[in-house]
Amino acid sequence: MTDITNRSTRAQSPTDSTACDGCAPMRARRDFLRTLAGSAAGALLALGAAPAVARALEVHFSGAGVRGGEVVSYPVPAGDGATIDTANEIIMVRWENYAYAFALSCPHQSTGLKWNTDDHRFQCPKHKSLYQPDGTFIEGRATRGMDRFAIRRDGDKIVVDVDKVFEQDKDTAAWTAARVALS
Repeated sequence: MTDITNRSTRAQSPTDSTACDGCAPMRARRDFLRTLAGSAAGALLALGAAPAVARALEVHFSGAGVRGGEVVSYPVPAGDGATIDTANEIIMVRWENYAYAFALSCPHQSTGLKWNTDDHRFQCPKHKSLYQPDGTFIEGRATRGMDRFAIRRDGDKIVVDVDKVFEQDKDTAAWTAARVALS
C-alpha cells in the first residue's frame, strides 16, 4: 500500500477562479476510468487471461488506497488534518476524534476541493465555497455540505464504501451518521 500521509496536511492555498474553468467533472472521470478498466478486464478475460491479470489492472487504477471491490481502505489517521487521495477522489479527514470520508469534488460544480491547513477548512478554488473540517457548508455558491461516503472502522483501518455517497440536503440522517468515532 502506498503511504499517502506525506500529502495529508500540506497547505493548499486557494487558486484563482479560472484555475478549473473548463475542467471535466471529477465524477465523470472516475466513471470513465471504471468503464475503461472494466472493458479492458473483460477483453483480457475473453482472451483467456488469468483473473490475476484483471485484478492487477484494477490495482493500477485504484491509486493510493487499498481497493477491494467497491471499498477503499486507509490507515486510521494519526492526527487532525486531511489526506487527499486524488486517484480515488476521496478526502480522508480526522477531526476532533472523528474520521470522515468525503468526495473530492465540490457539490456545487464538481471542482476538486482544497484543504487549507492554516484555516482548518476546505475551499472550492472555482467559486470560493468554504466548508468546515466535518464537511459542513460555511459560505459560498454551494448550497449544502460536502458529500460524505459511508465509512466504518475495521481494526487499524478506515474502510470507505465508494458506492454509498450521502448528500446533506437529501439524506441528512445518513450524512450525519457517515463518520467514525476514534476515541
